[in-house]
Amino acid sequence: MVSLRGVTGMSRVVLWARYRLRRSRAGCPQPRFSDQGAALDDRGYIWLVMDVRVVSIGALATHPLWGERSAVRTGHATCSLIRSGEASILVDPGLPGQVIAARLGERAGIEPDAITHVFLTSFKPETTRGLAAFDRATWWIHETERETVGVALAMEARRASESGDRELGETLAKDVALLRNCEAAPDELTGGVSLFPLPGVSPGMCGLIISEALGTTVICGDALATVEHLDQGQVLTPAADVDQARESFGEVVEIADWIVPGRDNLVANRGRRGAF
Repeated sequence: MVSLRGVTGMSRVVLWARYRLRRSRAGCPQPRFSDQGAALDDRGYIWLVMDVRVVSIGALATHPLWGERSAVRTGHATCSLIRSGEASILVDPGLPGQVIAARLGERAGIEPDAITHVFLTSFKPETTRGLAAFDRATWWIHETERETVGVALAMEARRASESGDRELGETLAKDVALLRNCEAAPDELTGGVSLFPLPGVSPGMCGLIISEALGTTVICGDALATVEHLDQGQVLTPAADVDQARESFGEVVEIADWIVPGRDNLVANRGRRGAF
């Protein structure tokens, strides 16, 4: 048995996911489980089962794989909750704060003050509308996304100022204030939950990889947007770098047992459904 002790951060979680995948492909039994749901190796526990659930299912403003060519609804990201130990991490609160607060009560029986951290897979209105409702939490985003979005916002603010567009300037100022309160996320958010960079749709897009006894879940943001995108092998466009987006899409499909798309509900990885 390969031991994962001494390996930290994303490398540890990805290594564990790839190890499980190799055993599955080779027809080997998966690691046994303790009574508490922890995966065991011959040297002790590796991962404990966590509570991972979808709080609200997102939607694309325009779903190209449904034949839509213009916006027919308000786009918003799928919002997920991860609870592990003392950490309660909310991912992509894309609905208005009051609505997200209600969903938290319906789906998890908790108030916004119970959220310790918020993680953004990318920075845009579809992922940040409810962010201000969690002002007591630490806000995380991938460092590359924070830097690239910050530069773009500064350039847009300068143009708005030069053109005298006051309304746009005020909107951009609010975005800048939100971004300034976002910290660069650590490689490992909590035990078994790590960053999974998925650049392409945006330069710094980043998902989360969650390794539990019962499988590997990837919360992937718009790197894999909907079930239709999964089934048809399509990346969301427009993308900052389409080739890079395709590589990130492939990484998700290779590793994940369960996928939380950026704009859809939790789904078993279609390509590996025989494992369930």
